Amino acid sequence: MSNSLRVIFAGTPQFAAHALAAIHAAGFTVPLVLTQPDRPAGRGMKLTPSPVKRFALDQGLLVAQPPSLRRAGKYPEQAAEAIELLQATPHDVMVVAAYGLLLPQEVLDIAPHGCINIHASLLPRWRGAAPIQRAIEAGDSETGITLMQMEAGLDTGPMISRVVVPIAAEETSASLLDKLAAAGAELAVGSLQRLAEQGSLPATPQPAEGLTYAEKISKDEAHIDWRLPADVLARRIRAFDPFPGASASLAGMTLKIWFAQPLAITPSVPPGTVVEVLPEGVTVACGEGALRITQWQKPGGKRLTTREFVAGFALSAGHYFEVAS
Repeated sequence: MSNSLRVIFAGTPQFAAHALAAIHAAGFTVPLVLTQPDRPAGRGMKLTPSPVKRFALDQGLLVAQPPSLRRAGKYPEQAAEAIELLQATPHDVMVVAAYGLLLPQEVLDIAPHGCINIHASLLPRWRGAAPIQRAIEAGDSETGITLMQMEAGLDTGPMISRVVVPIAAEETSASLLDKLAAAGAELAVGSLQRLAEQGSLPATPQPAEGLTYAEKISKDEAHIDWRLPADVLARRIRAFDPFPGASASLAGMTLKIWFAQPLAITPSVPPGTVVEVLPEGVTVACGEGALRITQWQKPGGKRLTTREFVAGFALSAGHYFEVAS
C-alpha cells in the first residue's frame, strides 16, 4: 500500500484537527494546511490559533490563514494570494473538515482529485453549519459521517462513503462530536488509502428525499422557553452543550442549564415555576411535562451539580423562571 498522495488539508476546530492528525499519522504528505485566522478567545480576548493550526505547527507543517478564498469577496487580495499558493503547491487532493470558509469553483478545481469533505451527518439529512446540534435537537436516533466530493453548492456533492454513529439517550453535542471526529478521521484515512491504491473514488449522488438543513446555532435560541414541552427542552439543552449553552433567567440572574431530564408529570402551575427542590434535581414546570435540572452554572462560575448549586443559592418551590414574551 502506498500513502504517497499529497494532501492539502483545510479545517479549523478540534473536529478537523482529529482528521488532520490521522491523515498525517497514516503517512500522507501534507504540503499545506489552511485554517481560519486566529480569533480572540478567553477572558483576555487574546488572539488564539485554531486547533488545526496548533497541530500543524507542532508537526512543522506549512500553514496559511486567508480570511477568504473568494476573489469577489471582502478580501480580494488575500484570496488571490491564497489561490496562487494553492496552485503553486503540488498536491493530489484536498481534504476539507469544518473549515468555515466557502470554497469557490476555482478552488475546487485545483486539485487533480478535487476536494473531499468530511461532513458530520448522514447526507442529505442535515446539510449546513450545525449538523451535530440539530440532530440531537430533533431527537434523531442516529447520525454519522459522510465523505463527499465537494461541489459549489452547500453540501450537495456526491457521496464517497459514510458511517453510521448512534446517538445515545443522554448524548450532548460535546460527546457526540468526539465520536464523530474519530469516525470521520478513520473514514478519511481509509478513503485516501483507497484513492492511493486505485486512483479514483467512486461517488454516488445524494438521494432527493430526506433533505434537511442544519441552520447555524444562534445565542438567542439558546434561551429556554418554558412554554415548550419538556422533552423538546431537554434535547435542546443537550444539543447546545457546549455552545452556546442553554440559559434561563431567575431572580435577575442568567444561569446556564447544562443537563435536565424530562418528567412525565403535569404540574398545575404556569410554565417556568419551580415545583420541587431536591439535592438530586430541581423540577420546573414546562408547557408539557416538567424538567428535572441536574447541572447548572452561575455567571463566571463553573458547572455545578444541583446539590452544589442549591447549597449556595436560595431556591424553593414557587420561584419562577422568566418566560420570554
